[in-house]
Amino acid sequence: MAPAATVEQRIWAAARGLTPPLGGNHRLDQSFDFDLRLVERCLAGEETAWEDLVKTHSRRVYAICYRFTGTDSEAQDLTQEVFLRLFKTLRLFRAGEGSFAVWLARMTRNLLIDHYRRTKANRVTDSIEDQLPMLEARTAGQGGRADGLLAGREASELLQAALQKLSPELREAVILRDLEELDYKEIAAVLNVPEGTVKSRLNRGRAELARLLKRHQVALV
Repeated sequence: MAPAATVEQRIWAAARGLTPPLGGNHRLDQSFDFDLRLVERCLAGEETAWEDLVKTHSRRVYAICYRFTGTDSEAQDLTQEVFLRLFKTLRLFRAGEGSFAVWLARMTRNLLIDHYRRTKANRVTDSIEDQLPMLEARTAGQGGRADGLLAGREASELLQAALQKLSPELREAVILRDLEELDYKEIAAVLNVPEGTVKSRLNRGRAELARLLKRHQVALV
């Protein structure tokens, strides 16, 4: 097996090179067995397996980071940090305790919360009002999924701005359910809360998003 530093450098390069612009829905719906084989290859010291792991999961990790932070540069840096942390802690993964995708999402979430706490004092959230002049968006009503409220690239930017107005606990619930399409049980595992709490946060988050968008005179369909 190559020295750890060499493998870390390759993981860093792979994550940096494969982190994509946000677009579309990047679900991590790889089969359970596929992920297990990939993890086994990594633990066996196969360098190319680490690159395969990044290729398989980087889009989802980046999407979560971007939706939470709202900036491409932070999302790219955090995506790289997630995979470097993964390299150091993969041996802690236990297949019998759930899927690798959920385990990775939990790791990503924990890193994001750490990042949020570190940067809270210096963070300035962009105002939705500042973005409205360049955006045209339409909603599909207050019920239903958050990503169904808006359509088009500009509307997506407005949704992203609105997400930044939510508290972290409401934001992550909406991101994981409505944008990343995890089910309630998976979200509960990621957040380490009961499913009832997930549903409560999701309902509150959706309602708050609808209120924000309506308040800023987003035209109804």
